[in-house]
Amino acid sequence: MDLNRRRAALRAVLASVRLPDGRSLADSSRLGAMTEPAPGRVSFSIRVTAEEAEAFEPVRLAAEKAAERLPGVQKALVMLTAERTEAPKPAAAPPQLKPAKAPAKVLEGVKAVIAVASGKGGVGKSTTTISLALALRHLGLKVGVLDADIYGPSVPTLLGLTAKPQLAADGRRLRPLEAWGLQALSVGNLVDPDTAMIWRGPMIQSAITQLIAEVDWGRLDVLLIDMPPGTGDAQLAVVQQSPLTGAVIVSTPQDLALIDARRGIAMFRKLEVPVLGVIENMSQFICPDCGGRHEIFGHGGAREEARRIGVPFLGEVPLTMALRRGADLGRPIVATEPESQVGQSLIAIAGELRLALRDKGLI
Repeated sequence: MDLNRRRAALRAVLASVRLPDGRSLADSSRLGAMTEPAPGRVSFSIRVTAEEAEAFEPVRLAAEKAAERLPGVQKALVMLTAERTEAPKPAAAPPQLKPAKAPAKVLEGVKAVIAVASGKGGVGKSTTTISLALALRHLGLKVGVLDADIYGPSVPTLLGLTAKPQLAADGRRLRPLEAWGLQALSVGNLVDPDTAMIWRGPMIQSAITQLIAEVDWGRLDVLLIDMPPGTGDAQLAVVQQSPLTGAVIVSTPQDLALIDARRGIAMFRKLEVPVLGVIENMSQFICPDCGGRHEIFGHGGAREEARRIGVPFLGEVPLTMALRRGADLGRPIVATEPESQVGQSLIAIAGELRLALRDKGLI
C-alpha cells in the first residue's frame, strides 16, 4: 500500500476515535500528517495546547490502537504536539527514587551500557557523547549510541544522519543506522524534525521502551545513552528499561553547571547506578587565530567537584571552532581530526573509561 492510500486508510480508522468534545479525530484540524519511519511502523501527531495535553492522553492511546488495526501496521507512535504559549505551571513533587533493575534480556548482546548525563542543558553533553563514542571506537571497541534525549534529539545532526531506520531480520525490531563506524538511533530519526513534542510520563516511558527494547543493537562492546538533561521521568525511564553499567557526568567548570551536576550524581547514586566519572567540557576556549587560551567558564571546577564527592575525574575537553563547526556539519572532530588537541583529549578520556570497564571485567 502506497503512502497516500495508507494515509486515507488511517483517516478512516481514526473516524471512530473521539475527542473530549465528542467530535471525530479524523474530521478535526488536530490530526497531523502520517509518516512511515520504518516498514510496519506509522507515526503521526495530534495538535493540542499544553494545557490540553492531559485530557488528550486517552485520545492518543486510542489513536495508537486504531492505527495498529491497519493491515501491515505493527506499531504506531502518536505524539501530542503544541507550541507552549504560557509559562509552565509549577511541577508536582518529584516521586521517591528507588533502585530499579531492567529486564535481564534487554540489550543482552551489549557488554556495557553507559548513560552520559548532565544536570542541565547547554553543557555540550550530546556533542561529548558522540565524541566519546568515536574515541572508544578509535581504541578498537564496537560502539553504539542511543539518543534518549527525547526533548531535544541532536544525535542525527551531530552524525549527519537523515535516513529512516529499517526493520531488522526478525521483522519486529528496528535496525540502528550507521555513521562514522557507530551504530546509532534517535527519536529524531523517527519523527518530523520540526515537530514540537509534548512528552508526558506514559509517552516518555513508551518512547524510551521502543528505543531500548525494540531495536536490534546486535553485539556491542559499549552502548552510550545520551540522556535528557535533568532528573525527571525520562531519566527514571532509562534506568528502569536498560541494564546500566554506570553513568558519566558532563559539566562545564562554572558553579552554575556544577550545582546541577551534583543533582545528577545524587540521582544515580540513589538509583544504585555507579558514577564512572566526570568530564569537564569547555574547560577553555582556544582561539583559532592566535592560539590563546581563554577560561570563559572558569577552569578546574569539575575536577575539584569530582575530588570533593569522591568520583573519578576522567579529563577535560577544550572548546574550539573546529569542534563547533564539525558538530554543526555532522562531521565529528574525533573522526575527522583525531590528532587535534580536542581529539587527543577525548581519546585520553576514552582510555580512562576503557580501563574502568576492564576493571569490572566487561571488555
